[in-house]
Amino acid sequence: MSLMKEFKAFAMRGNVVDLAVAVVIGGAFGRIVTSLVNDIIMPPLGVLLGGVDFKDLVLVIKKGSEEVEAVTMNYGMFIQNIVDFIIIAFAIFMIIKGINSLRKKEAEKPAEPPAPTVQEKLLTEIRDLLKK
Repeated sequence: MSLMKEFKAFAMRGNVVDLAVAVVIGGAFGRIVTSLVNDIIMPPLGVLLGGVDFKDLVLVIKKGSEEVEAVTMNYGMFIQNIVDFIIIAFAIFMIIKGINSLRKKEAEKPAEPPAPTVQEKLLTEIRDLLKK
């Protein structure tokens, strides 16, 4: 099998396509959550903490000069990223929980007995004829 045919067979498998869709949707969801945290959650939280903008929370390690930028640890951005992560993790948890409950309901449904095979139907008819 040529390399291109093998790659095409790999790329067209269902799992690879599902993964690609999940990555695209996950990226879009991540941007939505980032906007939620940056534009909706953090500004009121900053106001409650005395007008603090979390993006401006830095620890200066080395002051800058005209030629060199200051070296800082941006712990405010780190706090925002932690909030992003918590929201995304909670949303994924809720989605997985919902999927698991649906699977559990499906598993709890009683399975219908399998339909009789052609042989079983014929044997039943023969039995009924013999009874008569």
